[in-house]
Amino acid sequence: MTTLLVGCGRMGGALLRGWLAHGLTDIHVFDPGAEAIDGVGRLETLAAVADLPRPLTVVVAVKPALASKVLAEIGLLLGADALIVSVMAGIPLKAMREAVGERPMLVRAMPNIAVSLGRGATAAVGAEGLGDAHRGICERLLGSVGTLAWLPDEAMLDAATALSGSGPAYFFLFAEHLAAAGIGLGLPADVAHRLAAATLAGAGALAAEDPDVAGLRAMVTSPGGTTAAAIAAFQADDRLRILIAEAARAAATRAGELGG
Repeated sequence: MTTLLVGCGRMGGALLRGWLAHGLTDIHVFDPGAEAIDGVGRLETLAAVADLPRPLTVVVAVKPALASKVLAEIGLLLGADALIVSVMAGIPLKAMREAVGERPMLVRAMPNIAVSLGRGATAAVGAEGLGDAHRGICERLLGSVGTLAWLPDEAMLDAATALSGSGPAYFFLFAEHLAAAGIGLGLPADVAHRLAAATLAGAGALAAEDPDVAGLRAMVTSPGGTTAAAIAAFQADDRLRILIAEAARAAATRAGELGG
């Protein structure tokens, strides 16, 4: 299978690093601003898509403002057996179809930055008619770099964006404030930041092994202990749950606005 990555910025670059780390081959990149990478083909123009081996999967990771132009140009060069996977925020399947025409199959996906380490979380939805073969290609590309969850309705993608697409930043923010709290309690700044980051990484590794996060929380929360005191402060007046719900709603609303 030949894969073309169009756009090698923050998300495209993260996907590429994840693919290379997990042994995926026959990858080509079109991005005039990207550096050459050993083992990765480089296209100088999009017209060169016509010369790539088939079957071909095109992963589009350009800025949304460039989506229509790029998709229209690619659509002229692809047949019905091709697959286009968009990881662009705010570009619905309907707009993709209008840009590329009727021939390629379409998938819209929302990964997060952890795909670079093979620990990403990606939600995806396929256009009408997406078959098992093309789903299998997505499983190979997106499932190889983390968890892939298929959604039954494109409308759910905004919620998935709020949960997992933007989610890493929420945990980074929590670790940032946790380190600041440690500094306030007297820890040296470098120690506080190292401990906060290591705690975040360790908790994530535990959750990867056992997704029952409520059970994990209970396991490390001894009644009457230090953790219980902190959890009680978080849960006072239900303020943490309310704040998280408000933050997720804000992210989902913004995702919908980008798609409008």
